[in-house]
Formats: sequence, C-alpha cells, structure tokens
Amino acid sequence: MRWQQAGDLSFELAEAGKGDRLALCLHGFPELHYSWRFQIPLLVARGWRVWAPNLRGYGGTDRPDGVDAYHIDRLLEDVAALIDASGAREVLLIAHDWGAIIAWQFAIRNIRPLVGLVIMNVPHPIPFRRELRKWAQLRASWYVFFFQLPRLPEWAFGRQHARMIRRAFVGMAVDKSLFPRDVTDIYAEAASRPGALTAMINYYRAAFRFVSAMTAGSGKVDVPVLMIWGEEDTALTIGCVDGTEEYCADFRLVRLPGVSHWVQQEAPEKVNAILEDWLDR
Repeated sequence: MRWQQAGDLSFELAEAGKGDRLALCLHGFPELHYSWRFQIPLLVARGWRVWAPNLRGYGGTDRPDGVDAYHIDRLLEDVAALIDASGAREVLLIAHDWGAIIAWQFAIRNIRPLVGLVIMNVPHPIPFRRELRKWAQLRASWYVFFFQLPRLPEWAFGRQHARMIRRAFVGMAVDKSLFPRDVTDIYAEAASRPGALTAMINYYRAAFRFVSAMTAGSGKVDVPVLMIWGEEDTALTIGCVDGTEEYCADFRLVRLPGVSHWVQQEAPEKVNAILEDWLDR
C-alpha cells in the first residue's frame, strides 16, 4: 500500500508486480481496492503490473468537497492522470460497478490508448438508457433516487457503524459466507471516515445532476472488451447486457448463473479463469 500523486489528488494505491504493462483496476460503490484482492495475484502472474487505487473520496484517497468534484469528467481525468503517472507502455482497464461506469466512458471517449477493457456487472451506457425506460430497471435503481436527498442517505448508511454498508454486500450476495464480518468491516470502517459517505454518494448525485455529461456519443469501443456478468444482480437487470455487442468491435460476454453483483469477490475462481482465458486469446 502506498500513495500516488496523480493530477491534483493523492491516491491510496494497492500495487503489485513490475514492468510497463499496467492493469488498472477500478472498484465500485461501496467498495475499495480490496475488492480486487483475488484478481491481483493472477494479473501479476500473467506479467502485469497492477495498480488498484481507491477512487477519489474512498479510503485514504483525497476527498474533494462538493458534488461538482464528482462529475464524470473529473473521474475520467483521474484515470488519465493515473495512467500518465504510471509511465506504462500498455494499459488494460479492469472495472466493476462505478469503476466500470467510468471505464466505459473512458474507452468510448478514447481518452488514453488501451489494449483491452474488462467490465464486470455494469452495462454499456446506451443499452442501460434503454433499460431505464422499463419498470424493472427503474425499480431496481431505487437507491439512485434515494441518494439524491440531502444528508439522509449519509445518516442511513452511516448509522450503527455503517451497518447498511455491510448489508449491501451480505444482502445482495448469493453466497453470503463469502462476506464474513471481517471482510465487511473493512468496507464499513472506510465508509465511516469523516466525509467518506458524502463523497461516495456524490458520484450518484453528480451523475443525476449532470446527466447530459453521461451520454456516450456513438458509444463505439474499438478495443477488445470482456464483460463478466453475475446473473443474480439485484441492482441491474439481465436485460442490460442485450445489445452490447453492437457497440464493441471485439466483444465477449460471459454470464455467471447463481452469482450476484459482487461477481469478482463472490466467484473469484470462475472470474479468474474467464479472465485468464480471455488474456490468452
């Protein structure tokens, strides 16, 4: 664990491996770089230097104030700054949840060259807009609307030592044994730091407030894309994957039955096998 200056922020960074081929792993809400603990050894063994940062506002990473600081453009700037700071010759972007929202936009806008994009349980923005017109996805996205309220979400998720953060993992997981108290404590303790929950929730507030910035233009992604999807995701309906291939020149989708939204933590052996096979393509 170390700190890395990138752009205007200091990022808390988990780092492993060496070389100029960078696998940059972006976590989601309400996670940390810890969520990549099962994938990091595999990537290092495959010859990648791995950086798994805590995103802005998370853990020990700098926490700018205000909703505007979590605008998608600021999040994309963070990824570009991290890549620039790494000095890498090749970059593989691996992402889940909010990290994958950022990663899709990063690849679509072609902000920096990538050799590949791995997405876990977040839809491409254009199919997602389609699904948001359907009641099933709107109902599943209830928490996004709740997060628009001032202060109440922070109180609800922060009370009783961030009990709702723990419940987010255990409640959504299919195999709840994979999220024991010592694991969920890591996330809950990070979310309990002063200002952390506001920063984490501000991602959703900024996306809602600046929704036009979340548009994807043509939506085309020219680099190879692997999408891994746990089918028992209660926040995102399975219909979200339909049509993704229309926007990706080189696309592989692997669906995992009986696995929740927390796919890389709940099914690490399966995810790692899929990832290794795709890297061998």
